[in-house]
Amino acid sequence: MASTDFGIRVDLACKAGEEFVNIYYDTMDKRRRLLSKLYLDKATLVWNGNAVSGQEAIMEFFELLPTSQFRIKVLDCQPVHDEATGGQTTVLVVTCGTVNFEGNRPSDFNQNLLLTAQVTPGNTVWKIANDCFRFQES
Repeated sequence: MASTDFGIRVDLACKAGEEFVNIYYDTMDKRRRLLSKLYLDKATLVWNGNAVSGQEAIMEFFELLPTSQFRIKVLDCQPVHDEATGGQTTVLVVTCGTVNFEGNRPSDFNQNLLLTAQVTPGNTVWKIANDCFRFQES
């Protein structure tokens, strides 16, 4: 792959990742009941070591969490090489920031989202295939 092509893929991954992250955390904080629409049916979530699999189970998990307010401090995105994903367009998104769950003190966290493109004629929708969230305790 030529470096120019890779640079374009990185730019596109960053644009898609940034747009997705804005939607994801806004949905998490304000419209959590709609969050499952951002996950693939067979997505996996590992939240602080707690493994959850499947869109419905992930939604049930999120419904148990208190109201949140996320603040992103760091965002990094990169395309995942096609050979690693069987040709499926995939982006790795890494975020770090603080979250304040109602009734708790603010906590630092990092989250890794593996997004995959769901392409239909004239439209690309990004969905989460894997989600790994971890509190960063000092």
